[in-house]
Amino acid sequence: MTVFVLRRVFALIPVLLVVAVVSFALVHLTPGDPAANIVGDDATAEDIRLMREKLGLDRPLIVQFGSWAGNALVGDLGRSIYTSRPVMQSIIARLEPTLVLTGYSLLIAMALGLLAGVAGAVYRNSVLDQTLLVTSLLGVSMPNFWLGINLILLFSVSWRLFPVAGYVPLDEGLLRTLHSLTLPALALGFSQSAIIARMTRTSMLEVLGQDYVRTARAKGLNPRSVIFRHALRNALVSVVTVVGVVVTVLLSGSIVVESVFSLPGLGRLMIEGVQRRDYPVIQGVILFVAAINVVVNLLVDLSYLLIDPRIEYS
Repeated sequence: MTVFVLRRVFALIPVLLVVAVVSFALVHLTPGDPAANIVGDDATAEDIRLMREKLGLDRPLIVQFGSWAGNALVGDLGRSIYTSRPVMQSIIARLEPTLVLTGYSLLIAMALGLLAGVAGAVYRNSVLDQTLLVTSLLGVSMPNFWLGINLILLFSVSWRLFPVAGYVPLDEGLLRTLHSLTLPALALGFSQSAIIARMTRTSMLEVLGQDYVRTARAKGLNPRSVIFRHALRNALVSVVTVVGVVVTVLLSGSIVVESVFSLPGLGRLMIEGVQRRDYPVIQGVILFVAAINVVVNLLVDLSYLLIDPRIEYS
């Protein structure tokens, strides 16, 4: 077990290195010059040259990448070109809304997805099953920003049950925080619940046909116990794999949803960085989110042991 964890941790290094190279290349290939944006439209070519020299943008790209990557290894993601604030401090300051939104969205996606998937498998080919399948198809096809806008129109503008935008920090109360994030969490979680529902249904149909499930029913066990304690637990291995992918999608999807609901998270920080051509901010956020994703995938692999003790890692 320990050897497996260490091997996976060391395997994260080349993954993060590839992410760092790709993000650095894409950012610097994007049209636009941050030095020109800083000095303004009335600046001369000499002003732009001096600003590029001050920012270190006049150095060869390989030198810039080596300097940034070396500092990133020790947790230094550089400083914002515009604010001169350390990028890591900016990320930490914006981290809470994104993590809470992702966690809340994941809870909604899992709750809706597991219930819909189990119901569809138990009542296979029924009207309920067909309705859930159509709903899942709509959920997968529906853009989360479009759903978010319609949720605002319905629950905020018409019914005034939730705020239109904004975020209430955790230190002001968990319930208030969740209330402010309910609509964006629904916008993110609904589409992913459809994916979890489809996978849960497929896995449950395979498990419900196994001999041990028929034996449990023949012994007269409570139907709920057969479904949730015996069948669902064995079906969760495939579902948990999808959950790891869902977390990645939720983190990336929060960039758009945070803009729709004006949430001060990593998504807004990324968009602000792109608009300003703030290279260190863009690269830092991409690398940080990639690190979160690889850690989540590692935790998903380890969770298999809790679901099915027969699985062994060597």
